[in-house]
Amino acid sequence: VLAFIILYFVYQVSVLGLFTLPIALLIIAYASMFPSDISPLIPSLQSNWLYIHVTTAALGQAILAISFVAGVIFLLKHVDQTKPGKKTFGLELVMFMIVVTLAFIAVTSIFRMTGYEAKFNWVDKNKEESEMVYELPALVGPHKGELVTQDRLEPFVDLPPVFSGRKVNTVLWSFGTGLILYGLIRLIIRKRLSALLQPLVKQVNLDLVDEIGYRAVSIGFPVFALGGLIFAMIWAQIAWTRFWGWDPKEVWALITFLFYAAYLHLRLSRGWHGEKSAWLAVIGFAIIMFNLIFVNLVIAGLHSYA
Repeated sequence: VLAFIILYFVYQVSVLGLFTLPIALLIIAYASMFPSDISPLIPSLQSNWLYIHVTTAALGQAILAISFVAGVIFLLKHVDQTKPGKKTFGLELVMFMIVVTLAFIAVTSIFRMTGYEAKFNWVDKNKEESEMVYELPALVGPHKGELVTQDRLEPFVDLPPVFSGRKVNTVLWSFGTGLILYGLIRLIIRKRLSALLQPLVKQVNLDLVDEIGYRAVSIGFPVFALGGLIFAMIWAQIAWTRFWGWDPKEVWALITFLFYAAYLHLRLSRGWHGEKSAWLAVIGFAIIMFNLIFVNLVIAGLHSYA
C-alpha cells in the first residue's frame, strides 16, 4: 500500500489502487489466519539487523509487487479475451491463484470457528519425537505420525521429514477448495474472471501502465537487493558465522534478485516493453509469493521459524 501511494503521487493513476487494495487485503487476511502467539527468537538472532533486514526486504518486495499490479492491468486490456490461447490461459491462472488465496482464508476461518484440532505424535527431521497440531482435517500426515485425537480423519499418506505435514496439508486444502470455488464462480458468471474484470481497465493508457511497471522494478530492485541479500548476509555472518549457507530462503532470495536483474536487462538492452515486460512482472511476483509462502510453509529450513 505504501509503494502504491508513492507511485500514485507520481503518476496519478487511480485504477492502480483498484487492483492494489484487494491484493493487499488478501495478503493481510492470509497472514491473519496464522497463529499470532509471539515466541522469542533464539539469542543468536536477537539483533537490530532483524528490523533492518526484514523492513527493507519487505519494502523492496512491496514495490516490486506494484509492477505485478501494473502488469495485470496491462494484460487485462491488451490480451484478446475472445481468442483462447496461452495468453488467456496465463492470465486466467493469475485469477485462479487469487481465488486459491480466498479459499485458504475461507476454509481456515471455518475450521477455526468450529475449534477443529487433530494432534499427532511424530518424528521430526532431527529424529526426535514431537507433537504436531492440525487445524484442518489431515489429508497428509507428518513423518511417522500417529493420530492421538479421537474421531478425526486419518491421513491418507505420511510425508518425509523434510516436509511439514501440517503445512503441506494446508496447501492441499487451499488448492482443493480453490478449485471448487473457482468452478462455482465460473459456473455463475459463465465467463473467465479476466474477461469479467476487463471493462474496469478499458480507459487505461497502456504506455503509462507499462512505464509504472518498469519504474516499480527500477525502484524496488535495489531496495530488495539491499535488504534481501546484503543486509541478510551481514546478519547471517553475525548470527551463524557465515555469509551464505544455501538455505532454501536464501536460494529463492537469490533467484528473485537474478530474475529482476534479467527483467531490467531484457527491457533496457533487448527492448522488452509492453506485453513481454508485463508477463515478466507477473512471473516475478509469482517467484516472490513462492518464496514468501511456499518456502516457509512446505520446505523446512533455517527461516521456518513457525
